[in-house]
Amino acid sequence: MKKGDAQQRKMIIDQVISSCENYGFFQIVNHGVPERLMDEMLEKVRMFHEQPAEDRAAFYRRNLAANSSYHSNFDLFQAPSANWRDTFYCKIAPTPPKPEEIPAILRDTLMQYSDHVEKLGLELFELVSEGLGLNQNYLKDIDCAKGWALLCHYYPECPQPELTIGTAKHADSDFLTILLQDNHISALQVLHKNQWVDVPPVQGALIVNLISNDRLKSVEHRVLANLENPRVSVACFFHGTHLEPSTRKYGPIKELLSETDRPKYRETTIYEYTTHYHAKGLDGKSALTLFQL
Repeated sequence: MKKGDAQQRKMIIDQVISSCENYGFFQIVNHGVPERLMDEMLEKVRMFHEQPAEDRAAFYRRNLAANSSYHSNFDLFQAPSANWRDTFYCKIAPTPPKPEEIPAILRDTLMQYSDHVEKLGLELFELVSEGLGLNQNYLKDIDCAKGWALLCHYYPECPQPELTIGTAKHADSDFLTILLQDNHISALQVLHKNQWVDVPPVQGALIVNLISNDRLKSVEHRVLANLENPRVSVACFFHGTHLEPSTRKYGPIKELLSETDRPKYRETTIYEYTTHYHAKGLDGKSALTLFQL
């Protein structure tokens, strides 16, 4: 998108808002993240997860407050069943990780990718703010982009995929997600009109979804287990202050409410919401239910 091209910007904003209202997610191309870097990021994630166990063990921990961790199922002791998935998790902002907190095999590529995806995330927050009729910087000014992390998922080949699932049905817990998915394996599905719909990989594309007062849908999705080949993906979660205690409360944006569009959820802090989300695990039920009015 060329700077100063107001007509093209409005067209893009209209498409973003329409997709979020009707589907809860959208795919984007020509987003400024080099395709070469996206491919390299996926390959490095695969290489990390396919190292010998002793090489990965140094990063294994189950402390969600840690700056980085390697684990299987963040909700292993909360959810009713385990998912067929391993994850390397790394906080990127507001405080960047120390070099030793990122595996050497991932380090340079992950930091290069994070620089690009941060710029994209900030631009998306601007587009959504404008599309909702707000000031361009509204969502950034209330710290929606203050903190964010990268989750590098690995779904091993599964001998009995009919008995398990890669990631159970859920909606993300953050303000905005940017997902880089494997180019070769289609396993992601979104729930649209009570039907599971495949999201086939598009070369060079990134997938975006976000949350709101139900105007912009927070789409429920899942990942199927795969019989023949492992699958990788990288999710960037823009989650504000996340697990850091903060008194700032979030709720339906008052400027968008009216007599016919009343708040559907009570205000809450990010800490309260994410603590509840992690405590209940991916049990197939929306974490937002606790906060409904």
